[in-house]
Amino acid sequence: MDAITDELLRAFDPVGALPLQVAAIRLAAAMLLGGIIGWEREVHSRAAGLRTHMMISLAAAVFAILAMELVHFEAVPGQQMRVDPLRLIEAVTSGVAFLAAGSIVVSGVSVRGITTGASMWLCGAIGLACGMGDLSLALLTTALAMTVLWLIHRLISPMAHKLKKPQPPSSTPPGDS
Repeated sequence: MDAITDELLRAFDPVGALPLQVAAIRLAAAMLLGGIIGWEREVHSRAAGLRTHMMISLAAAVFAILAMELVHFEAVPGQQMRVDPLRLIEAVTSGVAFLAAGSIVVSGVSVRGITTGASMWLCGAIGLACGMGDLSLALLTTALAMTVLWLIHRLISPMAHKLKKPQPPSSTPPGDS
């Protein structure tokens, strides 16, 4: 019975050489960095907020880790499979772009959700960077994204409100011009 149990347990051994602790750190970093961007979207009451951005970043990190693990997968003992991990990364990119496009709402001449869609797509990239182990790139990208989302918002909002101020009604009655 022990031999059968051991064989079943071996069937679920990780494929590659990435230790579980390293994978856990990469996944946690992806969740944290995606959460930072998601928090900013949540604070501004956007449809895709904290949880969505965290999940996108986490999923992208998992796919990146899986892509790297596939390189070590042996279909036939002693022979490596021919795999292209870039295909999995491309699938993540297009899948997140699909979700991001769903956050964009067009109503007449008004378009909303473009920044949220872009931040979702970016969280996919941050997750991929974390999953690939490039935490410095993921941190830099998150810092730059927050600069765009927070700082630019602080600079642009006051100007936008000045432009949108209603004009006082003119003293000329309609039709008397």
